[in-house]
Amino acid sequence: MRTAVIIAVVIAAVGGGASQGTAGSTPETELTISYWPQGRGTEQPERWTLRCNPAGGTMPRVLAVCRQLDTMVKPFARRSPNLVCTDQYGGPQQALIVGTHKGNRIWTVIGMRNGCDISRAKRLAFLVPGFSANPNS
Repeated sequence: MRTAVIIAVVIAAVGGGASQGTAGSTPETELTISYWPQGRGTEQPERWTLRCNPAGGTMPRVLAVCRQLDTMVKPFARRSPNLVCTDQYGGPQQALIVGTHKGNRIWTVIGMRNGCDISRAKRLAFLVPGFSANPNS
């Protein structure tokens, strides 16, 4: 019993093994972002990496992007299959985001094919340098 109490105190003192974002720990978020200005399959994509907690990667403004992503609730959630989307076209640009976010596997395409896609693109465009989520641009 005494040993168990000592072990519990030691674990509590060192953080219980919880991720604190220290160097050498596995990032909480690790994404690869690919961007095709004229749509997938038309050219080689531009690519960036993003790691959060600890922050790193090739993404410009890594800390600001990680902070913004951290404030979002379920940013990569699938949309409902029953969702009705407006019929509008915002442009050919597409991005693919793959990796992990807060321990969950991510595979998300951002595009501008319809109103639902445009809405998602506006929410997530900060993750893709150069992606314009304005259908009028």
